[in-house]
Amino acid sequence: MEEQIRVDKWLWAVRIFKTRSIAAEAIKKGRVTVNGFPVKSSRTVKVGDKVEVKKQPITYSFKVVGIIGKRVGAKLVPDYMKDITPESELAILKTQRYVMNGIRDRGTGRPTKKERRDIDSFQDYDDLFDEEED
Repeated sequence: MEEQIRVDKWLWAVRIFKTRSIAAEAIKKGRVTVNGFPVKSSRTVKVGDKVEVKKQPITYSFKVVGIIGKRVGAKLVPDYMKDITPESELAILKTQRYVMNGIRDRGTGRPTKKERRDIDSFQDYDDLFDEEED
């Protein structure tokens, strides 16, 4: 087994990014840090390093448990990395998914005309705040 590997190759191998070029692009844009420092694609990772990846709206954190150079099946990924993303970050993701999808309770059926108007006015209300920030 290898001792070190390029960070872009490791991110691709453990399925954080779909392709190696997407991983390299994220690194180039400064969305990936290793042990708190921004890196280049050629930077090597070692066992024990902490890798943080910013994917909107949250920052995922991973600990390097093993080194791998080839992409593996999803079931084998925990042998090479440990997800140490804080619960507070995951709660943000869950909240955003809830708001964006307008999740309704199971079995309540389609929204009535009044409920649809309420949903639309709520979404328009959010758009007002987005425009003010620009």
